[in-house]
Amino acid sequence: MIHAMIVDDDALVRLGLTDLLDGAPGIEVVAQAADGLQAIEQATAHRVDVALVDVRMPRMDGITATARLRALPHPPRVITLTTFDLDEYVYNALAAGADGFLLKDTDPAEILRAVHLVAAGSAMLHPNAARRLIDRYHAANQPRAIAARAHLDKLTPRERDVLALLAEGAPNADIATRLAMRESTVKAHVSRILAALEVTNRVQAALLARDAGLTSWTAEGRNHRA
Repeated sequence: MIHAMIVDDDALVRLGLTDLLDGAPGIEVVAQAADGLQAIEQATAHRVDVALVDVRMPRMDGITATARLRALPHPPRVITLTTFDLDEYVYNALAAGADGFLLKDTDPAEILRAVHLVAAGSAMLHPNAARRLIDRYHAANQPRAIAARAHLDKLTPRERDVLALLAEGAPNADIATRLAMRESTVKAHVSRILAALEVTNRVQAALLARDAGLTSWTAEGRNHRA
């Protein structure tokens, strides 16, 4: 059973998301919060696996709340919710440790899928907004690119292959197929990649890969030539 928490200052949004999640098999809403401070209190009092967190809230915004939630002894995974698909605050939330973000008008079935994916350790980004957001706020930042490339130097060539496809948003099963590897081997590579890059989740690893200019064509090209 996935234990979820809804964090939003709009009571109607909290009600709607609670009805959606509680009505789905395998998910139970165990807590609600109207701002970031309440979210920290609720996550401390309850076992929360996935928190859906609004960006703009009073007292403590969703970005700060995400960082605080991820710093807890038993941190929940976080999906950032926003009305704005090109809002720099959403990127900051991802950098703070969120495992993905969704627009509030996302199809209910996709919200449910996101909760299951994130609970299982994968990432879930809105397909259009995520790409525009990451491209906009990661473009041509030389100091960040240099630092990212230094981190990538810690990886083996095969780990770079995996990271390049991970940065596309590919799940482990797809990476295994495209690189002709066992899925268990991919999982082991992902764990080593996160440790080497000093990041906490796949989203942050993908952002770093984009900073470094790592693309999947190099991975698949090397695989086809092997």
